Amino acid sequence: MTPHARQWLTECKWRLVGILGKLLIDLIFCGSRIEVEGYAKVRHLRSSRRLILAFWHSRILLISHLYKRQNALILVSRSKDGEIIARILQRQGHEPLRGSSSRGGLRALSGMIRKMKQSGRPAVVIPDGPRGPRHRVQPGIIMLAKKTGFPIVPVTYSARHRKVFNSWDRFVLPAPLTRCKVVFGDPLSVPPDIAKGEEARYSGLLQAELCRITTRADAAFGHHTL
Repeated sequence: MTPHARQWLTECKWRLVGILGKLLIDLIFCGSRIEVEGYAKVRHLRSSRRLILAFWHSRILLISHLYKRQNALILVSRSKDGEIIARILQRQGHEPLRGSSSRGGLRALSGMIRKMKQSGRPAVVIPDGPRGPRHRVQPGIIMLAKKTGFPIVPVTYSARHRKVFNSWDRFVLPAPLTRCKVVFGDPLSVPPDIAKGEEARYSGLLQAELCRITTRADAAFGHHTL
């Protein structure tokens, strides 16, 4: 087989992964009853599209499903798992930018800042990805908010019936047709003139808010946040 043929087959495989992944997520949530809490305080930001959506790695599925076709800029790692996520996000109508804390992160972050400023498009960052530590905010999202002036909007969800995987992030997979609850937290704006030493304080504020709303969403169904 020629290198060109191998490349073509590989691309076909990844396109199929994206198509099937999107269809599977659509099937999981197509009959779910979804309750949303806290949306009023972020409605104006969603309308302006000038925001950075932040949620934990374990809570990707429902949020990516709810906000399909938003043409958001989403930071995704360069790992094999990241390739799967990126292909699904593309099918959902977003633009993945590949990079992480260990591979190509600064370049991807710089590209995201430039595109956000030029187009006013929303961004998505998973602040404890791609490999954790779980529920610990890494500094990239604070830099992004500082450089663009876009506020960070924390969001999470839980489900009445779900499977929690024994992975590093304790990934949550809702059962089909189950009741779900989405919770928005208080937006966080990062001033452009803060000193570098202050960035850790804003990371702490975001981390505390994400943990608070995740605990609240889980508690609605009697779950303990793992």
